[in-house]
Amino acid sequence: MGRIRLKTKLVLAISGMVFALVAVFSYVYISHRLRESTTQGYTRADFVAKEIEATARKATQVDLRTLDVDVTNPDAVEAAVERRLQEDEGLSTLLQTVLAYSSSVYDAGIADKHGRAIVHTNSTLVGTQLDHREDYGDVLNANSFQQLKMIYGPPRVYDLSVPIKRGDDPFGNIRVGISTVFLQSELTPQLNRALLYSAIAILLSLALAALVSNLALQPLEAIARRLDQMTAEVPDSHPPPPEPDRVDEYGLVNTKIDRLGRQIRDVKEIFTTLKGNLDQVMGSLQEGVVLFTNESRVVLVSASAERFLGRTREDTLGKSVEEIFTDANKLGRIVLDAFALHHVISQREIELENGRRIQIALDFIAERGQRIGALLTMRDAESVRRLETELELSQRIASIGRLTSGVAHEVKNPINAIVVHLELLREKMRAGGGDDDSRRHMDIIGNEIQRLDRVVKALVDFNRPIEPRFNTIDLRRLVEDVTMLASPDAARNGVTITNQASSDPLLVKADADLVKQALLNIVLNGVQAMENGGLLRISTKRDESSTTIEIVDQGRGIPAEIRDKVFNLFFTTKKEGSGIGLAMSYRVMQLHGGSLSFESQPGAGTVFHMTLPLSQQPVVVTQGGRDNQANETLSPHQPASRPAGRSIL
Repeated sequence: MGRIRLKTKLVLAISGMVFALVAVFSYVYISHRLRESTTQGYTRADFVAKEIEATARKATQVDLRTLDVDVTNPDAVEAAVERRLQEDEGLSTLLQTVLAYSSSVYDAGIADKHGRAIVHTNSTLVGTQLDHREDYGDVLNANSFQQLKMIYGPPRVYDLSVPIKRGDDPFGNIRVGISTVFLQSELTPQLNRALLYSAIAILLSLALAALVSNLALQPLEAIARRLDQMTAEVPDSHPPPPEPDRVDEYGLVNTKIDRLGRQIRDVKEIFTTLKGNLDQVMGSLQEGVVLFTNESRVVLVSASAERFLGRTREDTLGKSVEEIFTDANKLGRIVLDAFALHHVISQREIELENGRRIQIALDFIAERGQRIGALLTMRDAESVRRLETELELSQRIASIGRLTSGVAHEVKNPINAIVVHLELLREKMRAGGGDDDSRRHMDIIGNEIQRLDRVVKALVDFNRPIEPRFNTIDLRRLVEDVTMLASPDAARNGVTITNQASSDPLLVKADADLVKQALLNIVLNGVQAMENGGLLRISTKRDESSTTIEIVDQGRGIPAEIRDKVFNLFFTTKKEGSGIGLAMSYRVMQLHGGSLSFESQPGAGTVFHMTLPLSQQPVVVTQGGRDNQANETLSPHQPASRPAGRSIL
């Protein structure tokens, strides 16, 4: 049931008050009418009884001895008295007219001491035993509810009994019957009028209450409209004219509302800005974050929390911790127990029923010793370890870079000096006619010095800062370019490259040449790892915030003992490899805010994952570098050609 409006409450309150007053006055009126009606009935019956008594006394005041009655015989006396009463014309006339005289008298008569009728308005009852009836005094002395119940209950006749005497000796009773049906017929019109007036009063009170509530609530409705305009998302293009200045309570409230409205607008602008920033931050968090109030209800959920909770953010907000977590799984039991015991969960790693390992932490937030909420964080343990591994690898690469940069510069100068002196020595040997064996040794020394110079140059180039040129590109086309570039080398090795790109656009903000070079290095490495030929598959997939390129080969796989060295600079298992290609690819992914990882099983091939964040802004898609590299075939360790003045190493 919806909430009752204030106007309805006011109408009901006024109507209820009027109804209560009407009910009280109606009760007083009905009680008075009942008392008056029963009293009048008693008065009329008592008058009839006294009239009968006076007439009967007059009829029995005779000398029975003149009637040849044995006055010493009580039975003879009673029989004589009864005959006098039955033969008295005045008494007979009175009994015949008594019913017409009183509207509430049902019957009347005289009964002897044994209850046998001597005279009666109903002549058929004369000489018979009269039925026992309750005394009318019970009705007269009852309260209003009892009187109402007696009169409007089953039809009954009550007796008003008056003893009758002859001289000082009682010989019977005058019994006057009062019918509740007659009382009811007298009372009903009066009660109907009272109920009619009461109903009219109640209806008038409803109308009056509606009118009063409208008049009383008009200022509140105007205030409500102003409040709605202040809190509306879109301002009203036609605001109402300002209210005239008033000095009453309504005017004071208007002034306060204007002041409050300005404050609300300022707070709303700040809140909208903070909410937008907070939503952006929560949407980009990789951790699942859930914020609870002091009543254990969710007020904030990060986008990543959906993966851990198994429900959407809309379905989570506002729910209690008992509605989100259950005892049916391990995560739910831990969280519910922690909330029940108010126990903080430090960084703890658990394994779920599906084998997935996650890290959870629960902190209770308190201010001045009072609990105001709780913060639950959830992390994927494998992702955390992978990030730690990538961080360690990045630190190693950075350390190697700093070391090799210094060594390269230190070695470069002696090499240059050796090359100069080697050329001078060759000139002298040619002039002096040195033997062939010496010249052969000189050529070997020269070739090795040139090879050493290339290695040093590669070191310098790898550590030279890279300035990526970011554009929004579609990774599907980049994968097509790499497939076309690598297919000739793959065909010579008996390898077929298939492209299983997504049907949806995969827009990323990246340097097309750098990403193409990194992907090409991994593809050609996979081709060279498949000595017996086979199938190399390139596929793409995406989620809400990133896209991943998967390169799956059917090679020998990477042994477990060297997997942590794969991305190290100069590490290679090939006789002619330089060990620069994968290190460069890893560095390119870092420059783009992405990641490069792999999974490998000995004898079952290797799967490389290149992950890049999706572009958030729709911009023009470019095809950077496609024309420059369309005809190039690169080795896994040989950098692709770049525009003048740029280096990818």
